[in-house]
Amino acid sequence: MITTSKETPHIKPNGVEIAESILLPGDPLRAKFIAETFLEDYQCFNEVRGMLGYTGTYKGKKISVMGTGMGPASMGIYSWELINVFGVKNLIRIGTCGAMQENIELYDVIFGMGAATDSNYGHQYNLPGQYPLTASFELLEKAKKIADDKGQKVHIGNILSSEIFYNADQASNKKWQDVGILGVEMESVALYWNAIQARVNALCILTVSDHLITGAKTTSEERQTAFTKMMEIALELA
Repeated sequence: MITTSKETPHIKPNGVEIAESILLPGDPLRAKFIAETFLEDYQCFNEVRGMLGYTGTYKGKKISVMGTGMGPASMGIYSWELINVFGVKNLIRIGTCGAMQENIELYDVIFGMGAATDSNYGHQYNLPGQYPLTASFELLEKAKKIADDKGQKVHIGNILSSEIFYNADQASNKKWQDVGILGVEMESVALYWNAIQARVNALCILTVSDHLITGAKTTSEERQTAFTKMMEIALELA
């Protein structure tokens, strides 16, 4: 476990420990749902800006869960602080995405093996070329085994981590679809960059909440509470 005498402008644990493994939903209410539904003896370690965070036990193991908000800027702040201030080693994003392939359906689970992006988040490293943003193979391999053991079908491949939700370029989705992108979300670029730079483990696990081809979509209530298959895989992995 991690000492919590430290605090940041965005995370103030007030004496509650933060585990080395943490689940990171975008929605803080999903973090609250996971704590109340799956964790034993949980305590709230953060309420700053309403970004709820909890630590409890799952099958005897200490696990934390915390909301990150939307977009690379928000994920960048929270994941950086969790890694570099609080010493978190395993960060598992459990989010939603829009499907970009016809063979993927609502509620399907996607493991983001790699993340393409239109974000300039990585410019800060001033590299002389493009760096491939990939998940931790250790977490990815374990997650696939957990899914197999549960008989849970998952899609594994590249996702798009975009900083744009309402894109003025209406043709952009088709271009990403044509190169095999499975789904689009907004946070993994910052999570993967921060984890790669700090040499810790990160994996993005997504549930399809809407479909960019068919137009099918889930409700906001479903996005908070109904994506339990993804949650259970992540809890076993953590």
